[in-house]
Amino acid sequence: MIFEGKIVNHDSQTYGQVKIGGDGLIEAVGENLGTADLEIPGFIFPGFVDVHVHAREDASGSQNYKEDFRTMSEAAIHGGVVAVCDMPNNKVVPVSDELYEAKQALTTSSLVDILLYGAIVPGSKPLKQNIPYKVYMGPSVGNAFFSSFAELAETVSDYRGCSVSFHCEDPELLAAREKESTHETRRPRGAEISAVKVACDLVERYGFSAKISHISTVEAVEIVAAAKAKNLPITCEVAPHHLYFDTDSLTADQLRLLQVNPPLRTKRDRQALISALKDGVIDYLASDHAPHTREEKKQGISGLPHLDTYGSFITWLMVEQGFTARDIARISAFNPGNFINEFTENKFGRIEAGFVGSLSIVDPDSEITVRREDLKTKCAWSPFEGVRFPGRVTHTVVRGKIYEN
Repeated sequence: MIFEGKIVNHDSQTYGQVKIGGDGLIEAVGENLGTADLEIPGFIFPGFVDVHVHAREDASGSQNYKEDFRTMSEAAIHGGVVAVCDMPNNKVVPVSDELYEAKQALTTSSLVDILLYGAIVPGSKPLKQNIPYKVYMGPSVGNAFFSSFAELAETVSDYRGCSVSFHCEDPELLAAREKESTHETRRPRGAEISAVKVACDLVERYGFSAKISHISTVEAVEIVAAAKAKNLPITCEVAPHHLYFDTDSLTADQLRLLQVNPPLRTKRDRQALISALKDGVIDYLASDHAPHTREEKKQGISGLPHLDTYGSFITWLMVEQGFTARDIARISAFNPGNFINEFTENKFGRIEAGFVGSLSIVDPDSEITVRREDLKTKCAWSPFEGVRFPGRVTHTVVRGKIYEN
């Protein structure tokens, strides 16, 4: 299979051809590789990798009405995402080798590559296999979390040499604010700031690498930048909702529908996050895809579905926020590819011979309005419904198989 068009890596942009072999790997990149099977008017990106997804499926089946691995993968393909890292805050928490492998067996229904996080909970130990881990420093959706930083430090001290992703909110501060009147005041910016400081300290103290999930405040970004300046092995993600929405421009009803953990922040925070993502302080655009139903959202459940709109959202970054195609390749393919490559045999993140033959093909000039009836996620709604994005994903290629969107 040969694709021809503008080929974008994080460090280059050329016109040429990409040849994918029968084994699903990139066989060659260059000119005159043969007659193109598909000529691309837009950009050919390395397949987008989303390092933060909640597919919901586990052995209990209790959350499958929201999403399962099959429908998650259909939504991913619709958004140009070819590989995902699935979070462990399930009813059946993958905290042992047996439970992790049982959940892994369920992923065979997926049309895209999946890497599962293991959970770190009070008293847990590293698993035998090489996997990434997730820590919930305070209550979120699910019960796998810590109640104090002291309890957390005692447990993560055993994870030296591991990769640990942190949901950064100070559990003691959240407990002290639990009776506040709004979600934003119950989960204040200080909870994230305090927790990011602690995460950086734990990295320095115990010798593991860390990823800060869905960063949302100016101060947290500054803490991560300072940690990187000290050469600490720390990266961070930002989610589409923290880049697009802010509390300064939303009504109380809109804030309730858009409730997330950590909450939406101010316009100043939002603009700082966009700048930090463009400048490279923030490493990944990660969806934090959380497919709760609209009925659950009315009941105050936190989280938003984003996989269907991942590829259209990046065109907003390109056309309206000044991101280059190479910037997009960096935050959506190369950096997340480097993250997932630590745990997989095949390599993601570059259009280069020997890498996985998965591609995200984007036309930034093909406008699209997000409509509920076009979504693939089982929860069947999007916070971007009615939004007109500048462009869209026209094709998603997963290990050589073409899906037309």
